[in-house]
Amino acid sequence: MTVGEALRHGAARLAGIEGGARDARVLLAHVMGVDAAGLLRDREAAVDAVAFEAVLTRRAAWEPVALIVGRQGFWTLDLEVSAATLIPRADSETLVEAAVAARPDRGVVQRVLDLGTGTGCLLLAGLVEFPEAFGVGIDLAVDAVGLARRNAVRNGLGARAVFAAGHWAKAVSGRFDLVFSNPPYIATEDLAGLMEDVRAYEPRLALDGGGDGLDGYRAVLAALPEVLAPGGLAVIELGIGQYGAVTALAAGFRVRARRDLGDIERALVLEHEG
Repeated sequence: MTVGEALRHGAARLAGIEGGARDARVLLAHVMGVDAAGLLRDREAAVDAVAFEAVLTRRAAWEPVALIVGRQGFWTLDLEVSAATLIPRADSETLVEAAVAARPDRGVVQRVLDLGTGTGCLLLAGLVEFPEAFGVGIDLAVDAVGLARRNAVRNGLGARAVFAAGHWAKAVSGRFDLVFSNPPYIATEDLAGLMEDVRAYEPRLALDGGGDGLDGYRAVLAALPEVLAPGGLAVIELGIGQYGAVTALAAGFRVRARRDLGDIERALVLEHEG
C-alpha cells in the first residue's frame, strides 16, 4: 500500500466520522513517523498496512485521535495525553488569551494556580506567557497529576511548576496572582447525549458537573476569596450558555466574558470588586 492508496483507504474507512479524511492523514503520519508535509513529499512511499489498519480500527470505534497518537497541541505546547484527563481543546486557549489581555504587564503575575489541572495545559500555557511566574496545579485524579508533571518537563517548565492531588483548593496554601480553572460543567443527565468519542473515552470525573452542571463552579468560586491575592485575576472556563448562571454565583467579583472563535462566551474573567 502506498501513501496515496492509504489516504484513500483511510478516508473511506472513516467516512462515517466528521473530519474522517483529516483524521486518516494524521493517523497515517503517526504510523509513518512523519509530519503532514512528509506525507505529501512521496505519495508512492510504502506504508505498513497492518499498523495503519490498527489505528484506523481504533478511530472507527470512536477513540479520539489524540489518545491514539498520545499527544495534543495546545497554545505553544506539545502535550502528552491519556485517558486519565480531558483532551485539551482549542476553545480552552481562550482562557489564556483572556489572562494575557487582562495582564499586559507580564511581570505582575508571580504565582499561578490551576484548579483541576488535567494535562496541565492551562497552567503551563500561563507559565509560558508569564515568564516570571511559578505555578501550582491541583487535580483530584492521581494519574492526571503524574501526566501534568511529565508535560511540564516535556515543555521545559519542570522547574517552574509543582502538581499535587487534592480536592479543588483544599490542598493549597497561600495566595495567587492568577487562578485558572476548567471545572466539569456537563449536567449529569446530559452526559448520555455527549458524542461517543467523549462519553466513552474521556473521564466522567472531568465531565460531570452535577445535577445542574454547576457543582465545580460552586467549589472554585467558594475557594477564590482564600486563594486569590489582592488585585488577583481568576479565569474560568464556561460551558455553552452558562455565563448567566455562573455569574450569579460570583458575588463580590467584577465579571466579564471573553468569547471563543465560535462566538461563545467561553472564559469568565473575575476580579475583586472595589
